[in-house]
Amino acid sequence: MEEGDRIEESSSVRLSSRTYSGGGVGEARWVDGSEVDSESPPWSLFDENEDKEEYGSLRRRLVKKPKRVDSFDVEAMEIAGAHGHHPKDLSTWRTLALAFQTLGVVYGDMGTSPLYVFSDVFSKVQIESDVDILGALSLVMYTIALVPLAKYVFVVLKANDNGEGGTFALYSLISRYAKVNMLPNRQPADEQISSFKLKLPTPELERALSIKETLERRSSLKTLLLLLVLMGTSMVIGDGILTPAISVMSAVSGLQGEIKGFNTTAVVVVSIVILVALFSIQRFGTSKVGFMFAPALALWFLSLGSIGIYNLVKHDITVVKAFNPAYIYFFFKKNNRDAWSALGGCVLCITGAEAMFADLGHFSVRAIQIAFTFVVFPCLLLAYMGQAAYLMKYPDSSGRIFYDSLPDSLFWPVFVIATIAAMIASQAMISATFSCVKQAMALGCFPRLKIIHTSRRLMGQIYIPVMNWFLMIMCVVVVSIFRSTTDIANAYGIAEVGVMLVTTSLVTLVMLLIWQTNLFMALCFPLVFGSIELIYFSAVLSKVLEGGWLPLVFATFFLTVMYIWNYGRVLKYQSEVREKISMDFMLELGSTLGTVRTPGIGLLYNELVHGIPSIFGQFLLSLPAIHSTIVFVCIKYVPVPVVPQEERFLFRRVCPRDYHIFRCIARYGYKDIRKEDHHAFEQLLVQSLENFLRKEAQELALESNLHEMDLDSVSVSSRDYGTMGVYGNEELKIPLMLDRGSEAGTSVSEEASAVLPSSVMSSDEDPSLEYELSALREAINSGFTYFLEHGDVRAKKNSFFLKKLVINYFYAFLRKNCRAGAANMSVPHMNILQVGMTYMV
Repeated sequence: MEEGDRIEESSSVRLSSRTYSGGGVGEARWVDGSEVDSESPPWSLFDENEDKEEYGSLRRRLVKKPKRVDSFDVEAMEIAGAHGHHPKDLSTWRTLALAFQTLGVVYGDMGTSPLYVFSDVFSKVQIESDVDILGALSLVMYTIALVPLAKYVFVVLKANDNGEGGTFALYSLISRYAKVNMLPNRQPADEQISSFKLKLPTPELERALSIKETLERRSSLKTLLLLLVLMGTSMVIGDGILTPAISVMSAVSGLQGEIKGFNTTAVVVVSIVILVALFSIQRFGTSKVGFMFAPALALWFLSLGSIGIYNLVKHDITVVKAFNPAYIYFFFKKNNRDAWSALGGCVLCITGAEAMFADLGHFSVRAIQIAFTFVVFPCLLLAYMGQAAYLMKYPDSSGRIFYDSLPDSLFWPVFVIATIAAMIASQAMISATFSCVKQAMALGCFPRLKIIHTSRRLMGQIYIPVMNWFLMIMCVVVVSIFRSTTDIANAYGIAEVGVMLVTTSLVTLVMLLIWQTNLFMALCFPLVFGSIELIYFSAVLSKVLEGGWLPLVFATFFLTVMYIWNYGRVLKYQSEVREKISMDFMLELGSTLGTVRTPGIGLLYNELVHGIPSIFGQFLLSLPAIHSTIVFVCIKYVPVPVVPQEERFLFRRVCPRDYHIFRCIARYGYKDIRKEDHHAFEQLLVQSLENFLRKEAQELALESNLHEMDLDSVSVSSRDYGTMGVYGNEELKIPLMLDRGSEAGTSVSEEASAVLPSSVMSSDEDPSLEYELSALREAINSGFTYFLEHGDVRAKKNSFFLKKLVINYFYAFLRKNCRAGAANMSVPHMNILQVGMTYMV
């Protein structure tokens, strides 16, 4: 892939040797990271030997011009700047309300861990003295205090991406500061998105820049970072399989001691029935039952705390001695290797800690901090202390400690609440898996799947049928094979600690690259928390043969799928860049494109952000005629959570004016949802295209008049002036952005008018503009046609064997079985034209 890594869509100035007269455009092109192939303004023939650089610098000194408009959304022009990203500034009551809601979404997984933690710990260590109980309790207490409280609540939550959390959010944040994305389609215009804005720290600027340059220069580090993120994502998907299995099975297992004859087989059957029902209702969306989540989990945490206090008072309050960390030392000294093995069960007390960060986008940092610090943390401590107090008196009850420690009269109410809590914890993890897969798809790391939006008001509530049924089948298989929460817990621990290690690594990089953190403090984070997690990871890895192999198999499978998809997609993009049609060829074809131009608008979907895609040449060869207006549409995902609607589109002219070819780049964040109706999209595109043409006419008039007024004595060649005219395009922005809400034929706003000389021709007086607008209206009346490629990707014959295997078979299989382009882009099937093309990579 080293060759591919060198393929960048050039941002340098390109000049040609040929000159075109008569108002046309020559080969001279200036590319600033976005396509600028517009027609230059009318000019006279000047002395070709004049120094163009002297002219350019003089022009920039004399004329201070604002930047070019990048958005083509008409509504955006009316409200530009009104929806910039701002931190969540919530009232106290609103924050408390959000904190209450987090109980039902964020903490379900961690809240159900008292069902199985001590039963798993004491399956490895036999209770022979008080030291065993107090040591295990002390381990659990300090694990919760250090990892969820100290690490996540006070550090990791601050490493959010404009309010979004999770593995991909960290990768997105890093990608904005350093160009580590494997797909080279980043544009300078992307940095103008309000949520994209960057500010490097000043105290550690030199170190941050050094890290940035190292990441951008070495492709091996880019690949390593991508693999790290994909591994974390694979572990999260594995959690989506194991969380429902262990949570539901642990809740149902309480019936074993209460109902005679309710054996392990009955537990498995009932658990499978509940799991099938749980996955079957996913298509209705969580919003239908979401109102009960927070109250149910609040009642669950209240039950945990109350029962814990009851057991402390009734059985043995002296377990508070476990606050002394010396008991951890005594525990390891007494049990040696068994104590180290018991860490695999102890780590289950922090399952779901990653959910605090992953679900941040639905809440606020303060709400999650308040809920954990004042509700979840104390209730969990009381629950574990109460169970330890009961074990001090009844050490043989460790196998089903949670239900045995309940007062007899409360068994059935608590059993019902526990089952509901387990289902809610499973629901939250399933929804998180859907969101994670969607983010991976947006960043080009997962095959395209059908996504159903289950709520019109909440964009985060989605349903992915293929993933839902896959998770259900895997959950049923896991429960059927393992038939024991102990073996599932061994698998669960590896998935949880694996995600935490990935988060620790990425947050450390954020500290070094982005935050104003000195080197000592930045290294303390991985040294402290990374060491703790590595110790736990070593303990759970020792259980590979006892169930720990399962998440490793899941992670390897999903990592392979995601990396192959990303690898094939990058190679395909690089092939498109190499094979794009040259401007020389387009100019030789002329405005007719070597065929017949019939009225109508053709929307050609492709992935290029620069240049003319090679698939366009295939359409020219295959069709007897081509539409009078062509728009190259690029759906592009940028490394931000959400792109404001008013900043979504970039619009450009490709080729000279009489070609009527344009480019539209629609930018989306990884949390954005594409639910455009094609009629609405067509209407918006037409309105925006008309707006763009008017602004372009004003821009060209401004260029012409500035030249006449300020640069009478400067002469340049027609070719050089054409290049500088495009440069003017690149910098013209503010007057056009100030033209808010202008209808067809209206003049520019006051501030724009102040920049324009009085002699500038208005839109209505420009005959070429009116001609182009009339041609556009005629094309609109003839309708829209969508041009899509039916591409095939094949490895070159001289490629090595492994590459041929991956591209020709694995990647080809994924492309063949993923969601088709027509369905994925929401275009009408009646208006589609497709042509086949093979990309040799």
